[in-house]
Amino acid sequence: MSWILILEQSLNGLQFGLMLFLLAAGLTLVFGIMDMINLAHGSLYMLGAFLASTFVQLTGSFVAGVLLAVPATAALGMLLEVSVLRTLYARDHLSQVLATFALILIINELVRLVWGSDASLPMPAALSGPVELVPGLRYSAYRLVIIGVGLLVAFLLFVLVTKTKVGMLVRAGASNREMALAMGVNIKGLFTAVFGIGAALCAVAGSMLAPLFAVQVGMGENILIVAFVVIVIGGIGSIRGALVGALLVGVVDTIGRAFLPVLLGTFFQPRVASAAGPAIASVMIYLIMAVVLYFRPKGLFPARG
Repeated sequence: MSWILILEQSLNGLQFGLMLFLLAAGLTLVFGIMDMINLAHGSLYMLGAFLASTFVQLTGSFVAGVLLAVPATAALGMLLEVSVLRTLYARDHLSQVLATFALILIINELVRLVWGSDASLPMPAALSGPVELVPGLRYSAYRLVIIGVGLLVAFLLFVLVTKTKVGMLVRAGASNREMALAMGVNIKGLFTAVFGIGAALCAVAGSMLAPLFAVQVGMGENILIVAFVVIVIGGIGSIRGALVGALLVGVVDTIGRAFLPVLLGTFFQPRVASAAGPAIASVMIYLIMAVVLYFRPKGLFPARG
């Protein structure tokens, strides 16, 4: 096991963690501010990927396709919030879970009617090759772009939340929704804006990961579970917690999947080790969540007033 392989897998974990952050950031804002459990959040990730595929085919440019898919997904997200989700804010969490689960099924079937069961979003030809970072380490140029985009969006989101008036209102709503309402904050407008931001972040993640994974109906459900784990670890309503939790989950999952089969191979047959390694790596993120909740029930960085 060389240091080159360790560094390569660490970069893969960083890339996966940053894309998880984009999903988890929108989810934690919606959950923290609106007190809304939105299982359909992963459907926006799927819509972002399908819209990016369509716009890339229409424009012939990957960059233009992604830049068009992000506001289009944000608009769809805000339309969904105004038309359907707004009626669920006063309901209990069980009603929200059932209603948004129904939305998953509806959106999946609508996507199937419009695009079919899957779509194609190829990697840009200019970024399809590797880049030599250090002697002996050749790393995917496209994955480096994903890392760069993830860091840039994380920085812009940090500036938005901590340095702007909109961010002040978001933090106030996450810390004390009733007080924000009493101080005259337009809660309906704030909720719609936050939902639009969350949908846009989903679109960035979906369109950037689409060339690496399959663009298909239902692609948002599995990653949504991991995004919920991230916000529980980081602290509901906390952007900083979402970033730390996403990087922790991304690195642990990636490193575990890469090296656990090798480690188990010293004790078990290769067939058993190759099957058990990824399974144990998947379980590890839930064990981390359990440990964090035991010592810090509100997460590592809970939203504070």
